[in-house]
Amino acid sequence: MSNNSTPFGQTPIDLSSTSGGVSRGSASLGQARVAIEAIKHHIISHNLQRGDPLPTETQMCSDLNVSRSSVREAVRTLSALDIVEVRHGRGMFVGSVSMRPMVELLAFRGLLNPGDDWRALKDIVQVRQALDLALAQPVIDAWQDKPSALMEQILLEMEQLSQAGQLFPQQDRTFHNALLAPLNNHLFQQLTDAFWEVHMITSPSLGVPTPEDIHVTAQAHRFMYEAAVAGDADAYCEAVVTHYQPLLGVLDSK
Repeated sequence: MSNNSTPFGQTPIDLSSTSGGVSRGSASLGQARVAIEAIKHHIISHNLQRGDPLPTETQMCSDLNVSRSSVREAVRTLSALDIVEVRHGRGMFVGSVSMRPMVELLAFRGLLNPGDDWRALKDIVQVRQALDLALAQPVIDAWQDKPSALMEQILLEMEQLSQAGQLFPQQDRTFHNALLAPLNNHLFQQLTDAFWEVHMITSPSLGVPTPEDIHVTAQAHRFMYEAAVAGDADAYCEAVVTHYQPLLGVLDSK
């Protein structure tokens, strides 16, 4: 939590950087839109972090000269974007600003027109593959000569499930998160996890993969890990392509 959090009722929301304040801006943007922009400006200008408290609804109405319903509409919008978190009985706080809104939007887009040549799902898979390929060298730099008992356990579980003809979504997610963890780049991890989640939400419409495809995918994960530890960028990229090839092959046949 930030040390610069603003106590309730002590520091008004600063609208000095908005063009003309609320009275002129509300004519074009609407009171709710003005409140949205003011709350975001308040968070940024005070360097607030996740979990820091925000001014009360009453203070916002007073400082912004807008109605209570406009503030509530603004808060609902920002809550949907994970920018504001409402804790009933406790007040409003800075949210996690996660990838959740993007996940829901992309998943809905993918489910909206599943018959459109499976374009949306194919787009997601291609983005996942492109991101993995783009991160090949940083992953290798982080993993070279650093074998991991955790990764070996994850891979073993994948292989056991694949041999039984079963999918391994949780192990897959854990593997990709663990692979990127040493990079110490939260955005990479959030993007990878977000696209993984969209992929999992939309892919059931494809049906159950063949046992061969399940086996190839499990094996590709091991090849990715072993190439990273060996410092072999070419082998790593080849394993990434192999990882996604079964699914892309199914999508191309649709």
